[in-house]
Amino acid sequence: MAISFGPSGGDEDELLGSINTTPLVDVMLVLLIIFLITVPVVTHTVPVSLPRETNQPTQTRPQNINISVDKNGAIYWNQAKLPNLAALQAKLLGVSGQAPQPEVHIWGDQNAHYQSVGEVLFACQRAGIQKVGFITQPPVSGSN
Repeated sequence: MAISFGPSGGDEDELLGSINTTPLVDVMLVLLIIFLITVPVVTHTVPVSLPRETNQPTQTRPQNINISVDKNGAIYWNQAKLPNLAALQAKLLGVSGQAPQPEVHIWGDQNAHYQSVGEVLFACQRAGIQKVGFITQPPVSGSN
């Protein structure tokens, strides 16, 4: 009954080479039993002929509002020129109360001043418009 400590033992490598798989087998058997018990319960159903029904949308989407700003700073509401920014604000307040609220798409000329487009965006924000998007030209294919 001698216990040896230190490098003189040589049996250390042999102990590390074996893995005890008994706990793994126990867990797998428990999982197998659980699946065997639960699968028949899940698949057992009463055959019933269900009625067929199609879903009809109850609410239609409002049309998007296109606001254009040309290079001179003139503002257009769906191709109709507006006299000033106050007229735009009044129209935006009128549509902000709709449910669902329409989306506003801003078409800004690339040569327009940033201030002109910013005023339109600020008017949308003050009116409570929740969805505002900027429309841009897609890049030419083949260029980076």
